[in-house]
Amino acid sequence: MPTYFDDMVVGATDSFGSYAVTREEVIEFAAKYDPQAFHLDDDAAAASLFGRLAASGWHTAAMAMRMMVNYWNANDMAEASVAGAGMDELRWPRPVYPGDVLRCEVELLEKIESRSRPEVGIVKTRWQVYNQNEELVFTVLSTGLFKRRPAISN
Repeated sequence: MPTYFDDMVVGATDSFGSYAVTREEVIEFAAKYDPQAFHLDDDAAAASLFGRLAASGWHTAAMAMRMMVNYWNANDMAEASVAGAGMDELRWPRPVYPGDVLRCEVELLEKIESRSRPEVGIVKTRWQVYNQNEELVFTVLSTGLFKRRPAISN
């Protein structure tokens, strides 16, 4: 049975995911979407503040999204997920490097019943992504829309 907006509990937290960051993926993503030298070239990265090849922050956000969707799929939430409405306060407190293994924590901060679309509710969550050393590497406040539980007809 799907998990709907009505089933979600403010203050609930969960920890999930395991995403292994590879050198090939870091370079492939950067070449396509963020072609800065410290994401593409070992020598340029060594001379940068990162000291070695580092994943793009946007790549880190995309890996977090992948872990989130996997979580929704595993917890019957994908069917109720309608749309993203925004991301706020994106932060990358530490770089992500090839060889890191990421995991995600999410906390439900707020639920708001939609006045204009009563079939959905607005959910605000905090995502935090950690590496294998439990160092925070990404955080964001997310706003999404989830279906309300359908009324039971007699």
